[in-house]
Amino acid sequence: MISRELKAASSKPVILSILSKGDSYGYQILQDILELSGGKWEWSEAMLYPVLHRLNSEGLIQSRWEVQENGRKRKYYGLTNTGREALVTEQAQWMNVHNVLIQLWNPNSKLSME
Repeated sequence: MISRELKAASSKPVILSILSKGDSYGYQILQDILELSGGKWEWSEAMLYPVLHRLNSEGLIQSRWEVQENGRKRKYYGLTNTGREALVTEQAQWMNVHNVLIQLWNPNSKLSME
């Protein structure tokens, strides 16, 4: 399992990345995260919806209601242009973190502590 702190820290780039593939709704986002993580990241609605609301208020995503065939409403979320720009920044930052950790965890790494 992934720690709550790591889930929280990665929630913005994860959600922006999922929405970069197309508009989606809360339950589907939760299912995508579970599937992409091989079942190791279990997010709850209580974790997801505050992040979606924050990203919406920051102008990174937008939401809209759609009426389904059964007459029920479903709220969809999609990236804004600002959100696409933020995703590029998030990707660069997380790749930097990834590259540092790969170097640190490589047994053949020759880190200088000078």
